[in-house]
Amino acid sequence: MAMLHVTSPLIGTVFRVTVGPGDQVRSGQELVIIESMKMEHPVEAESDGTVEEILVAEGDTVAAGQVLVRVAPGAVAAASAGADDSPVVSGERADLARYRERRFLTTDEARPEAVARRAARGHRTARANIADLVDDGSFVEFGSFAIAAQRRRRELYDLIRNTPADGLVGGLATVNAGLFPGDASRVAVASYDYTVLAGTQGQKNHTKKDRIFDVARQLRLPFILFAEGGGGRPGDTDASGVAGLDCLAFAYFAQLSGLVPLVGITNGFCFAGNAALLGCCDVIIATEDSYTGMAGPAMIEGGGLGVVKPTDIGPIDVQTANGVVDIRVKDEEAAVAVAKQYLSYFQGPVAAWERHDDALMRDVVPEQRTRVYDVRRAMELLADKGTLLELRPTFGVGILTALARIEGRPVGVIANNPAHLGGAIDSDAADKASRFVQLCDAFDLPVVSLCDTPGFMVGPDAEHTAQVRHFGRMFVTAASISVPWVTVVLRKGYGLGAQAMAGGSFHGNAMTVSWPTGEFGGMGLEGAVRLGYRKELEAETDPAKRAELEAFLIARAYENGSALNMASHVEIDDVIDPADTRGHILAVIGSPRPWRDRAGKKRPMVDTW
Repeated sequence: MAMLHVTSPLIGTVFRVTVGPGDQVRSGQELVIIESMKMEHPVEAESDGTVEEILVAEGDTVAAGQVLVRVAPGAVAAASAGADDSPVVSGERADLARYRERRFLTTDEARPEAVARRAARGHRTARANIADLVDDGSFVEFGSFAIAAQRRRRELYDLIRNTPADGLVGGLATVNAGLFPGDASRVAVASYDYTVLAGTQGQKNHTKKDRIFDVARQLRLPFILFAEGGGGRPGDTDASGVAGLDCLAFAYFAQLSGLVPLVGITNGFCFAGNAALLGCCDVIIATEDSYTGMAGPAMIEGGGLGVVKPTDIGPIDVQTANGVVDIRVKDEEAAVAVAKQYLSYFQGPVAAWERHDDALMRDVVPEQRTRVYDVRRAMELLADKGTLLELRPTFGVGILTALARIEGRPVGVIANNPAHLGGAIDSDAADKASRFVQLCDAFDLPVVSLCDTPGFMVGPDAEHTAQVRHFGRMFVTAASISVPWVTVVLRKGYGLGAQAMAGGSFHGNAMTVSWPTGEFGGMGLEGAVRLGYRKELEAETDPAKRAELEAFLIARAYENGSALNMASHVEIDDVIDPADTRGHILAVIGSPRPWRDRAGKKRPMVDTW
């Protein structure tokens, strides 16, 4: 049989010769090791046989294709009983063992004391919150081995043990994948870890945030941020700069506004830089035990503004009343559940849904036109069961804003609240509605407007709230959107306020319809009669006859401004049975638009206020 010539596969240097003349070798056995570009390349036997000649020595430089060893092919002696050609593994590889040790030190299990302190306050760890939020096994972490930039003042092992992930756990995952498979469920998530240096913003976790924010931008992923923490960290020593004001985290996160949904969650103390990121979010979900402010006690005292307790700064009652917090919840578990629900409206339609009895809509508005009612009832009956999620319920209460589904299709709902100022729109309500409409437009949710307003609030006191500008926001915002807008007039549709609830005009939206209880006018009809017929009324000297004339004129005005008369002049599109409301809305809003497929942003941002 012809001699086999074993050749070098590349140029390099002979690092080791592992056989000698006369040795019997098996196919695949290592004969020579060539070193090239600092890498070792084993050269193996191509068949069983006996080594006839070694043509190189250790240290020789060889060329590609150069013959290294000659082997005479043939049978070789059987291996001794019990022998095994496979490599002997005496234990786990050293590199993998070291990795596993370091990986364990990033987990909650490695820090039982810190976890116990957290539990004693009734709070969960960052990793526990993320695990509850994301689908099982879907979390892919970024920067898990980071440690605080304090190597100049602390031992490395101390930093590894006590500052895992530099106080920020973040990465990519899926949420609600059971309902929204594929890309629709993909998200980015980050959580400050209050067990690590009070959840402060350190040098390395800033770097991690920048990276995750940028990846979210590249991949168009919604971002969920658990923002609890104390703000900027003064104790890092490894940075070469001065103030760190060139960090990009705030700019990067703000650039996501209007591109992807931003969900903020806070619990415990959230101050300074952490609060700044929270304030960029589309929605803020806060627990009963949350305190949120743009400075913590140290910064307040350092500014010469007195000594305060952290629990004095932005408690939940303050931040819900003033509109900072969108959704108030009991605890972190509830916060995660609401975050998943909120996110679902931006993930798409669902196939399974359950509707209320449409006939119940007919009894929402009382027959007595001056009797107040709860407009939330109309919102709940309009939405699929269990899908109405109200935002900022205790702020700007003249208009209610909520996300909902109608036959599985996500929509945004705004509604005048007749229980507050008779449904008149004030400055806070105008701001609340305007921002909500921006949010809906940015992510292609149709707007459903339930109108029952006597108009914008008026009077000298009201003008102290700068309402001329605030009311203008409703008009310019509505004029800037491209999603369908459907207005349903439940009762009152008066003046500029009603036009604002219709997107600027009853003919400036996709549809304006009214329930039979609808009544319309350029202003309140009683006032219109008293102003428009002042001369006639003043000319009647008999008080009884004047009252009778006034009542007649008002009744005529109401008949003229009735829904059916408005429809006969085509100032609205139709009068409908309240039970048919869902069908009319669905006929207009059509199929959902996938905002993820759009190139770039529709809006430059979603206003934070």
